[in-house]
Amino acid sequence: MIYKIVVTQFSKMLNNLLAILSEAEKYAGEKKFETGVLLQARLAPDQFNLIRQIQTACDTAKLGVARMAGTEKDAPSHADTEATMGEIRARIESVIAYLGSFKPDAFGNAAARRITQPRWNGKSLSGEEFLLQHVIPNFYFHVAAAYAILRHNGVPIGKKNYLGDMPYRDPA
Repeated sequence: MIYKIVVTQFSKMLNNLLAILSEAEKYAGEKKFETGVLLQARLAPDQFNLIRQIQTACDTAKLGVARMAGTEKDAPSHADTEATMGEIRARIESVIAYLGSFKPDAFGNAAARRITQPRWNGKSLSGEEFLLQHVIPNFYFHVAAAYAILRHNGVPIGKKNYLGDMPYRDPA
């Protein structure tokens, strides 16, 4: 189940974010303004801008997976210098590729693993607590904030764009 959440579902949401960014680029083109305006947009003065929301969603996904699998030292590093739509897309794509390198068995001991981060001052969470209390909510918070910034700025996207394709089946 951990694999389905942190690899399958996070990859899906990052791909949805790429599709949403395509809609933002299309919108900027139609309205004849630079996409940089959207990349610097934020919902409130003390909130991260769109670029930082996406960077944080990507970091949460890649580091969450790496910490759950016990491979944090192998996680890709990003310098947080993205300034263009192409650069932020490349970051998302690199995280999707990284997530795709994991197999389900990488998470065999993940729920019981003790996980810490420097800013926790030596405190830790179990892998299960880390996943449920930190990784999942933090990832979706930043993806939803990125969506909301674009929607607030007029990009014609809706819940279907956020959720992406669903695995609907015909009735039995």
